[in-house]
Amino acid sequence: MYRTHTCNDLRLADAGKTVTLAGWVAIGRDLGGLTFVDLRDRYGITQLVFDMDDNAELCERARRLGREFVIQATGLVRERASKNPNRATGDVEIRVTAFEVLNAAKTPPFTIQDDTDGGDDLRMKYRYLDLRRNAVQQNILFRSALSLETRKFMAGQGFAEIETPFLIKSTPEGARDFVVPSRMNKGQFYALPQSPQTFKQILMVAGFDRYFQIVKCFRDEDLRADRQPEFTQIDCEMAFVHQEDILNTFEGLTKHLFRTTLGIELPDFPRMTYDEAMRRFGSDKPDLRFGMEFVELTAQAKGKGFPVFDSAETVLAICAPGCAGYTRKQLDELTEWVKRPQIGAKGLVYVRYDADGSVKSSVDKFYSPDDLKVWLQACGAQPGDLLFLLCGDDEKTRKQLSELRLEMGNRLGLRDPKVFKPLWVMDFPLLEWDEEESRFFAMHHPFTSPKQADIPKMESDDREVLAGIRADAYDLVLNGVEIGGGSIRIHDRDLQSRNFRLLGFTPEEAEAQFGFLLGAFEYGAPPHGGIAFGFDRLCSVMNGINNIRDFIAFPKNNQGRDMMIDAPDAIKQKQLEELGIALKGA
Repeated sequence: MYRTHTCNDLRLADAGKTVTLAGWVAIGRDLGGLTFVDLRDRYGITQLVFDMDDNAELCERARRLGREFVIQATGLVRERASKNPNRATGDVEIRVTAFEVLNAAKTPPFTIQDDTDGGDDLRMKYRYLDLRRNAVQQNILFRSALSLETRKFMAGQGFAEIETPFLIKSTPEGARDFVVPSRMNKGQFYALPQSPQTFKQILMVAGFDRYFQIVKCFRDEDLRADRQPEFTQIDCEMAFVHQEDILNTFEGLTKHLFRTTLGIELPDFPRMTYDEAMRRFGSDKPDLRFGMEFVELTAQAKGKGFPVFDSAETVLAICAPGCAGYTRKQLDELTEWVKRPQIGAKGLVYVRYDADGSVKSSVDKFYSPDDLKVWLQACGAQPGDLLFLLCGDDEKTRKQLSELRLEMGNRLGLRDPKVFKPLWVMDFPLLEWDEEESRFFAMHHPFTSPKQADIPKMESDDREVLAGIRADAYDLVLNGVEIGGGSIRIHDRDLQSRNFRLLGFTPEEAEAQFGFLLGAFEYGAPPHGGIAFGFDRLCSVMNGINNIRDFIAFPKNNQGRDMMIDAPDAIKQKQLEELGIALKGA
C-alpha cells in the first residue's frame, strides 16, 4: 500500500500511530540537525521531520529532495512543538523512519503555491503543474461537487439524464459553428452543437417529459473572460408545463446548489420584466447588489439652451452616493473612461451636491441652482452625493450609463462577491432587428414561443409592431451575470413556420434546416419548455471569480489555443486528402 492516510487526515488524536503518506514535496527546510519537508496531495499538507540524531543517512537523503519529487514516507505521528494554526494538520508532524523516492522531478518553471510567480501563458503551458496548486484544485473540486449535486437534485425531481449527439447539422442562426469534415461523405460537414436545443425538443415529442444533461457545447466566437470555445451547460427540458413550473423547478435547483456547496440559503428570487430592467438599469442582466437606478431627466433638462441635451432623445442620470468630494482629476478620468470606444459616450455631465447643501455642476452656464436641485430631488440625492448624466439615442445611452453604473459600483466597493442577488428577467422581445442585414433575428433562438396575446402581431408587416412581440422567455441573472436562460417552446408546426418566416427563412430553407423538427411536431408534440445554465459561469459567480477558465481543467487561452498540447495544429496532407479537402496554395 502506498499510503495509509492522506496528507489532510492526521490530527492530535493520531499521535503515536505509525503511518505511511505519499505525495509531492512542496518545500523543504534544512535546519542543520533537523530537515523539514511539507508533503502535499490533493487533500492537504503534512509536515515531515527528519532528525539527524535518529538516522543521519536518512536525513542526508531528505536534504537532497527537490520540489515536486514524488515520495512515500513512513513514520510516527507526534505533536508539533511549533504548531501551524492555518493548516488542518498543523498540530502534528511525522517523524520519518523510512522513505522512498517514487519519482524525481525537474525544478518546476513556477512555484506551486497559491501566490505563484507564473504568468498566464506559462501556467497554461504547464497546466498539469498549475492544477497542483491548491487554489486551482479547489476550483476544480468545487465544480465536481456542483456537478454531483446537480445530478442529485435533478434525479430527485424525476429527470432522466440522456446524451445527445456531438456530430450534428450546421445551423444558420446564432454564433459560428465549429465544423467537422466527413471522410465517408466527402464535401459534407458535421457541426459541433452550440446547444442540444432541437434534440431536447425531440425528446419531449418522444415522451421523455423531463430531460437533463451536463453537456459540452461549442461556439466559434471571439473569446473573453466569461467565454471559451467549448463550454458546459446544465441543459434541461420539461413537457406539459407552464412557465411558472419551470421557474419554480430551477429556482429550486439554484437554491439547492447554494445550500449544499456554499451553505447559503437564498431567499425567493424577485422577478422583473425585460422592459423594466432596461428602464431601471439599462441592462437585461442588472446587478441588484446596489442601487444607482436610472432616473430620466429628459423633460427637466431640455429647453434651457444647452444644445447637447436639447438635441438628445434621452437624458439619464444616476446618483453616486457619497461622491461629492470627487476631485476634478477623478471627474476628468471618469469622463475619459466613458468616452473610450468600448463605451462610446461623447461626454459626461456631473452635479455635485455638497454636504453644506450647495450645488455645483459642469453645466452651470445653462442651469441655475434651482434647476439643478430639481434634478437632485428627482434622483433622491442627499448632501454629499454626486449625479452623473449621459444623453443621446435612448438605447445607446442606457447601455453606456449601465456600464458607468457598474464601474461606480466597483469603485465604491458595492459589488461584494460574497453577496448574492439572483433575479428572474422575463418577457423578452421575441425578435431583435439587425441593421446590417436589415432583418429580424431571434433574441433567444428560433424555437421560442411568443406570448399567446402577441401571436396575432406576427401577421403584421409593421417593423415596430413585430419588435413589440413578447416571448415566453426568461433569464436567471446572478450578480449582474446571466447564468441561465430558457423559454417555453413552440410546439405547433404552423406557428413554428410563421416564426421562421419572420426570421427570413423561405419555406424551402426552413424545411432543409429543420424539417425533422417540423415533421416531429405533426406527430403529437406536447407543450414544453426548458432552460440551460452556463455551468462554468455558475461556478465562477458562486466563487466571486470573473474568469471561467479557473473552473475548467484544460481551458483555451484568449486566442482559442490549448497551450499545453499546442492545438489547433496543422494535419498531414494525407488526412486532408482522405477528407477531400484541398488547402489554397497547396
